[in-house]
Amino acid sequence: MPGPGRRLLRLGTLVLVAAFLGMTATIWASEGDGHRATRQVTVPGEDRFTPFALTIKAGSTVRWTNNDTDDHSVVSDDAFNTTGPSTNQVLPPGQSLSLRFSHPGTFVYYCRFHAHLDAFNQPVAPGPDGGIQDASGNFGTPMSGVVTVLPGNGHGG
Repeated sequence: MPGPGRRLLRLGTLVLVAAFLGMTATIWASEGDGHRATRQVTVPGEDRFTPFALTIKAGSTVRWTNNDTDDHSVVSDDAFNTTGPSTNQVLPPGQSLSLRFSHPGTFVYYCRFHAHLDAFNQPVAPGPDGGIQDASGNFGTPMSGVVTVLPGNGHGG
């Protein structure tokens, strides 16, 4: 017959396992609820979108927030977008834009102040007409990003 210490150890282990399973179920529920999920893309203190690439489920929302000190924009590259929404929105410092993605596909976007589209609809660095040239003569990389929208779990996808 096990002693009282061993019973307490078993009881403690059961409580820890139950707590872990409860937390895991909550995490799974929030991640699996794609039609309510909001993912964040930020413009930090430099001219880029963070993260560059984002994968979400159909029914999710993406919020872009400008944390930089100058204006940026979110412009959809509609030649390649297969997800539905189209935008050409300026984001002043501290402002946000949210888009909900109902259909699977790809959403390619760029900042019109820090990139432009070439003849093949590819974002390129702005160059002499709008870019900031470094000491090596480089105009940097285009400020762009991509959202990949996977099929949802029966909520809009």
